[in-house]
Amino acid sequence: MEFAADDGPGPLVRIRSLLPGLARAEQRVAKVVLDDPSAVASRSITEVALAANTSETTVTRFCKAVGVGGYPQLRIALAADTARSQARGSKVLGSEIAVDDDLDAIVSKISFAEARAVEDTASQLDIDVLADAVTAVAVAPRIDIYGVGASAFVASDLQQKLHRISKVSFAWSDTHVMLNSASVLRERDVAIGISYSGSTSDTIEALRTAKQRGAITIAITNFPRSPIATTADYTLTTAAHETTFRAGWTASRITALTVTDCLFVGVAQRLGPTARLAVDPEHDATMSHRLGVRPDGRRKPHEPS
Repeated sequence: MEFAADDGPGPLVRIRSLLPGLARAEQRVAKVVLDDPSAVASRSITEVALAANTSETTVTRFCKAVGVGGYPQLRIALAADTARSQARGSKVLGSEIAVDDDLDAIVSKISFAEARAVEDTASQLDIDVLADAVTAVAVAPRIDIYGVGASAFVASDLQQKLHRISKVSFAWSDTHVMLNSASVLRERDVAIGISYSGSTSDTIEALRTAKQRGAITIAITNFPRSPIATTADYTLTTAAHETTFRAGWTASRITALTVTDCLFVGVAQRLGPTARLAVDPEHDATMSHRLGVRPDGRRKPHEPS
């Protein structure tokens, strides 16, 4: 699928998501583009080919691989993306954290990277696929969610939310338990695998086992052509960008949480008033375990008994 300069997600989002699946020479072209997109927007194809130590043919092939008709279209898309960033008054996307950055710069760069990652995730999320995933989860007798490492926190958060609206759900991070869980799933059950890289073997194996048992499978990953995507019936993608010192790990969790929140709210809406009532703060069963103070520290007035 080709994209135009004014399409939702910018070209850099798509290039990053497809990077692992590109040929080695095409990855060199991608690095040149990602390192300085505004400069590439003003360079000739010959200059880019030289910078990537490859041929003009490879640059053209790279453009087609990432969904652009050719190099002129890539330049237009990059120029438009740069203009949008400048119009927002934002820092350059992908600005790395340097070893000599002070805390003010670190906070600024991390907050910008994470806010932009959420924005990019929302802009490229396939709403039709999301709607299908919402339908599958809403009618599923049981939902199992798999994730290891940082993805385990996302899985646990989604399970807690689904449980609150009375959906039978489980979050697993231990490989053996994940496989045992997947092996007992049935038709109409749903298995959700969360993996930023899309290549976590534990999660992929559990999702594959669930699919073999007849369950509907959903993958949440940053890379749409990764191995986990080939295992899933539906793939929901994030748009996190890893930066120096692995600040992207936080961005990857935040973008995955963004996707799971969209999935959860869609399911809650589909289930009707009862589910919506369950997430109403006024009906939170944990309210009695909170101190009787306002957020500003003042005590709440006593309600008449």
